[in-house]
Amino acid sequence: MSMHTPSPVEIVPQDAPFSEAQRKWLSAFFLDALLKTQPVIAPAGPTAATPVEDDSSPWKDPSIAIEDRMALASSRPLKQKMMAAMAQQDCGQCGYNCTDYALAIAEQAEPRLNLCVPGGKATARILKTLVEEMGGGVIDPDEVKAKAAATPKTDNDARPGRSRANPVEARLVDRRRLNGEGSEKTTMHVEIDLSGCGLDYEVGDSLGLFPTNAPELADAVIAVIDAPPGFPIAGKPLRDALIEDMSLGTAPDALFQFISYLTAGERRKKAQALSRGEDPDGDAATLDVLAALEKFPGIRPDPEAFIEVLEPMQPRLYSISSSPKANPGRVTLTVDIVRYESAERAREGVASTFLAERAGPDRPIKVYVQKAHGFCLPADGKIPIIMVGPGTGVAPFRAFLQERQATGATGKAWLFYGHQRSACDFFYADELAALKNAGTLTNLSLAWSRDSADKVYVQQKMTEHGAELFSWLQQGAHFYVCGDAKRMAKDVEAALTGIVSAHGDCSPDQAATYLQALKQEGRYQADVY
Repeated sequence: MSMHTPSPVEIVPQDAPFSEAQRKWLSAFFLDALLKTQPVIAPAGPTAATPVEDDSSPWKDPSIAIEDRMALASSRPLKQKMMAAMAQQDCGQCGYNCTDYALAIAEQAEPRLNLCVPGGKATARILKTLVEEMGGGVIDPDEVKAKAAATPKTDNDARPGRSRANPVEARLVDRRRLNGEGSEKTTMHVEIDLSGCGLDYEVGDSLGLFPTNAPELADAVIAVIDAPPGFPIAGKPLRDALIEDMSLGTAPDALFQFISYLTAGERRKKAQALSRGEDPDGDAATLDVLAALEKFPGIRPDPEAFIEVLEPMQPRLYSISSSPKANPGRVTLTVDIVRYESAERAREGVASTFLAERAGPDRPIKVYVQKAHGFCLPADGKIPIIMVGPGTGVAPFRAFLQERQATGATGKAWLFYGHQRSACDFFYADELAALKNAGTLTNLSLAWSRDSADKVYVQQKMTEHGAELFSWLQQGAHFYVCGDAKRMAKDVEAALTGIVSAHGDCSPDQAATYLQALKQEGRYQADVY
């Protein structure tokens, strides 16, 4: 199945390892490229086709560090520089996709520069610099409102519970730990009742939720600033505002600027340096709101002014791990509980510990459904699917398999799952076994990184079964990956490129083009975070 140099008419030869739809797309792609360039004599031997850089490349890659993305976009127009500053996950938490958020800021239709939850402070800081460079400043509110109304968003569905702007209340009804005795992690299966709020969803969607801060953290902040807990803030006590409305995570630049107004001398210089993104003491990465205040003891800010320099609480998105056809009126999540030590203080993930500890039947959760951006099952249930989801990345694939079973889909299904130890970290083992016995799940390949001296990961299992995996792709299978964007998803794509090259008898560049064609065709889909 080797590739050869295409003739000017043929463009992509018949024996290239592509489907008919892929060959058509590639032919049009290369023909367009040829028409834009001077004619050249094609070299002898295998072609080394690589996609021409488009508007989404190279900065639309979540595995690339933000500094590197900005370097790649340094000579590009302002909108593309802003896009490079995004987390590049198209997660929808900001209410846009990355492209439209960048466009809205560039056109001054969106003054909020802190909406990118995965990008966090790094994204907000770069966006602020870019806005200053373009001559941004005080924008007329009426002009912003008019522009915003004409700017495309992913959350333009005004129905209750269909966007972050209009959440509804649901109730957590069940949670249980998925890890067994001896696990180094805590992962919870969380079940939420949607029957009272009228929400529905499809497999592949995510659930957005607004968490609340731990009361103990809010109390510690109040103690440091020496403020009355009942001080009125927009109609509610200070304590409630800190618990329900404000982010107490990474300290924003505005907080350090505010602190600089309340201090003098070397402390003022230090606060100003931190507000510019500098790290005078080598501890900037550990400074949440409480740690930032403790770094400058003795300041007594006005509570209302203090609240104004904090960031609002942002929603968190979780991949839905259930099918509404198998579990009507309910939605389930698979959540790693985040706890760690930093600067000699216990820290915790606000949303994960909220679900694990603070939410309950008597405490409604503000939620909304974030529709998937092209992360969905093929409409034809006969089409094979390949799913790669280690750890909590298994969540949407549990939903996929439930859906396939409920709809009687006959297509083959292959799941690559991995974690640390088989004895205590095999999530949904009984369910997967039942799905396999029922024929809904055809292949289950497992990778355990702590069960032996040689760590085994899902990408190694893929390579081990490379010939069969490539055969499935040639049969029209859809390929899915869910999980960590920085490492796992990148390693999985590298492994798949190697598999296509090895078993498709083609060069790595041709294999990369093959995968690009899969993505364009909607057969390679990722849900990464």
